[in-house]
Amino acid sequence: MELYQAFILGIIEGITEFLPISSTGHLIVVSDWLGLEQTDQNSAFEVIIQLAAILAVVFNYQQYFRLSHWPLWVKVTIAFLPIGIIGFIFSDLIKELFSVQVVAWGFIIGGIIFLLLERFYREDEHKISDIEQMTYKQAMWVGVAQAFALVPGTSRAGASIVGAMLVGLNRKASAEFSFLLALPVLAAASGYDFLKHYQEFADTSFTPLLVGFVVSFVVAYATIKLFMAFLQRFTFNAFGIYRIAFGVVLLALFV
Repeated sequence: MELYQAFILGIIEGITEFLPISSTGHLIVVSDWLGLEQTDQNSAFEVIIQLAAILAVVFNYQQYFRLSHWPLWVKVTIAFLPIGIIGFIFSDLIKELFSVQVVAWGFIIGGIIFLLLERFYREDEHKISDIEQMTYKQAMWVGVAQAFALVPGTSRAGASIVGAMLVGLNRKASAEFSFLLALPVLAAASGYDFLKHYQEFADTSFTPLLVGFVVSFVVAYATIKLFMAFLQRFTFNAFGIYRIAFGVVLLALFV
C-alpha cells in the first residue's frame, strides 16, 4: 500500500466511522477506486485504522471511563450483545453479502429511514438528553436495531442512532450512545480480524500503518466534535439525502 492510499483511507475511516453513512461501504468503494484489492494485508491495515477510531472515542469521552459510570457500561454491553452474537454466528454468510449493489441499496434504504424518522420526530417526545438516563430495556432495543448494520451499507452508527431515537433519546443523546457503543463493536471486530491476519502485520510496511493510524485518529476525533456541534443546530435530513444520492450514484456507475 502506498502512503497516499493509507492517508486517504485514514481520512475516510475517520470521517465515516461515527457518521450515519457507513464506514464499511465507503471503504469498499474508495478502496476499489484506489485499485486496492481485498487482500489479507489490506484487511490488517483496516484493523489499525479502526483501532485509531476507538482511541478517538476514548479521548473525546474520558469522563465516562470512571468506575462511577459502571451502569452506563452495562447498558453498552447489553446493546452490544445482539450484533456480537449474530455477527459471530453468521460471519461467513455476512461476508458473502459484500457487493457494491448490496452496499448501494443499504445506503438508499437507510437514507429513506432517516428522512421518515425526521418527518415524524417530535422534540417533546424525545425527552432523554442524558445517555445515563436511558433504561436497560431501551439499551436492548438499540442493540437490536444496531444488528441491522451487519448488512453492508446500512451503517452501524446509523442503525444505532435510529434505534436510540425510536426509543426516546434525542438526537444528541442518540449520537453519544452510538459513539460509546462503537467501542465494543469495533474492539470485537478488530480483535477478531487481528487474530485472523496477525501474520500479515509482519509482511506489511510499518509506515503506511502509522500514517493510516494517525490520520484516522485525528480525523475521527475532529469528526466527533463537529458532528455533535452540527446536531445542536440541524437534523439528520442531510445525511438521509446524502445516503440516497450516494446509493443511486453507486447503482448508476457499478451495477
